[in-house]
Parts: sequence; structure tokens; C-alpha cells
Amino acid sequence: MRSSIVKLALVLTVATVTASVSVSARVTPGPSLSSIGTLAFGADGTLFAADPMAATIYAIDRGTLSGARDFKVGTNDVASLDEKIAAIAGTAATEVAIKDIAVDPKSHNTFVSVMRGLGAAAQPALFRVDGHGDVSLVSLDTVKFTSVALPNPPAAQTTGRSNRSQSITKMALVDNKLYVTGLSNEEFSSKFWAIPYPFKSADQGTSVEIWHTSHNRFETNAPILTFVPNKTNGKTNFIAGYTCTPLVRFPIADLKPGAKVMGTTIAELGAGNQPIDMVLYTKGGHEYVLMANTRHGVLKISTDQFGTAPGLTTKVDNTAGVPAEAMTSVSGVVQLDLLDATHSVMLMKVGTTFNLSAVVLP
Repeated sequence: MRSSIVKLALVLTVATVTASVSVSARVTPGPSLSSIGTLAFGADGTLFAADPMAATIYAIDRGTLSGARDFKVGTNDVASLDEKIAAIAGTAATEVAIKDIAVDPKSHNTFVSVMRGLGAAAQPALFRVDGHGDVSLVSLDTVKFTSVALPNPPAAQTTGRSNRSQSITKMALVDNKLYVTGLSNEEFSSKFWAIPYPFKSADQGTSVEIWHTSHNRFETNAPILTFVPNKTNGKTNFIAGYTCTPLVRFPIADLKPGAKVMGTTIAELGAGNQPIDMVLYTKGGHEYVLMANTRHGVLKISTDQFGTAPGLTTKVDNTAGVPAEAMTSVSGVVQLDLLDATHSVMLMKVGTTFNLSAVVLP
């Protein structure tokens, strides 16, 4: 297995980045990721993997992702997932950084994006957890893929603070467009892209602005960290989560190339917090969002008011707007995704290790 890691490291060499938009389609060698971050699946099982340091998104064909071995459908619980990944990678668990998890809607296996190593020497890798709870390295050597680079990413600084790691923060495929959030190097740096899929090109995206309720100011440079689509009265909106923690509504129809769009802040969930993930689900005939946060734990939010809630326009010291219910039955959640109609899969920190578990949707 160690030889597989070495082979993967040779494949995952640093990509050359330019300011221009590019689209490529290749079979072999596999995608040359310089980093790996957020993941997303299309309904057909296409895996979208973000390389934020290269400001590039890879669309990987599911048929070539499977490999030769058979994987059991589903995702079984895995204790100490970080330690198991480290053992496969031939390193210590302290040198494994799990960046995201995403569930394949076809197999219901969970895919895990990982940076292995420390600092500039860290290498990207992709792992799979199947219905047996088996953890395996996903080889990208011969997968079929296409890719698209985003224009005007933040500078990749080697010293001081760099926003390059936030060039791509979240992705979702909706109506044959891959919606992507992140930062650019422009004055209004917070961006929302709508990229047609199959990939042809990425335009300059939409600049997004919000009224940040806990900061008491307009905000154009904070990235959207997570979002979900919500349909109300035939209109689709994205509900976006920002640090400290406003929830903001953006009509999908407003996301046009070159536009500057002001979102509507429909909730303030509390300061000193970062949203991690949100999933949309239905239970008992009602629709909800399950939202994982760094400080406020897991919140359950009804979508009933998402399309109609008025905007908050003044400073909020605590919470306001659309209400949220704290889910005290789970704690330490650092990543989550929808496993099926009745369960989510959660990565939870327990002591110094990280456990992967399927949890009944509340």
C-alpha cells in the first residue's frame, strides 16, 4: 500500500496556474492536483473535486473512479478514521488533515479528501469508505476527467496571510450548472460562479455583498463557506452561510456574470462561529437544513421561511431572524453530508481522533 501512496504522490504534482480560464479533458495521466478541498457529487455520480491552490475544479467520471475491486454499497461506521487513513498513507494521524466528505448518490460510499503532511510539503489524496466500513485509497492514475480553472484567484503567497486556500469553498451541481463559491483577487472579492457542466469555460462570476449582522457593516470580502439550494413558490434561492454567522438568501436568477448582487440576510445564528456544512432533507412532509458549525454545534433549521423572511438590516448581538434548533444529541461534528433519505454521515471529533458515523436525521 505504501508503494501506492508513492505512486499517487508522483501523479499529484503541483499544477501550473495562470490567470486565464482554461478547460481540459484528459484520460491519463490522472488529474495533477496540487491540493484538495471541498467535494461534491452530481446525481449521476460525477465527482467534483476542488484544488483550491490551483483554483481549479476537476470533474471525475464515476465509471473510471470505481477501480477493479468491488465495494459494498453504503457507508458503515469507522472509528478513528484519521488513524486508519494515516496507516494507509504511511504517516502519523497528526499529519492527516481531513478537508471534506461527500457521499456518492449511486453507491452511498463516502469519499474523503485529505491533505497528507505538513505545510508546503503536504500532498492531496482521496479515500473511500464503503458499506463494510473498509477504508481505501482512491487511485486517480487513469480516471477520465475534465477540469476548469477559475479566473483571478487570490495570490498564492508563500509568506504572510494568503486567501488562496479560499479560492474555492463550496460546490453544488444544480440544473446542469456547477455553482461555486470562493474568493477572487478583485476589489469585491467574494464570488459566486455558475459554470455550465459539461465544462466549457468559467466566466468572471458574480460579486456578492451582504449586510453582516454581527459585524454591523456591509461585507464584500468574506467568502461564502457553505450553501444549499432552496425552492419556494417556483423560485430557486441559495441559502449561504458566512462566518459569525449570518444566513443569506441569493436568488439563483440574480447570479449573472459580472453582476454585483446584494444578498438578503435572513438570520443571524451567533458570533464567534464558522459554518462547516449544510444538507437539505425532508422529514414528516417538511423540509429542513442540518447545519454543522465550529462553535454552535449542529443546528436544525426549517426552510418554511427561507423564501419570504425579511432582511435584517441592523446590528444583531445574539440571534435573530429565521430560528434554529440546537441538536444536542451529537457533538464534535466537523463534517457532514446526506447519506440517504433518513440518515446523514458525520465526521465527529472524539478526544484526539475522528470517528465517521451514520446518524438518523432529526
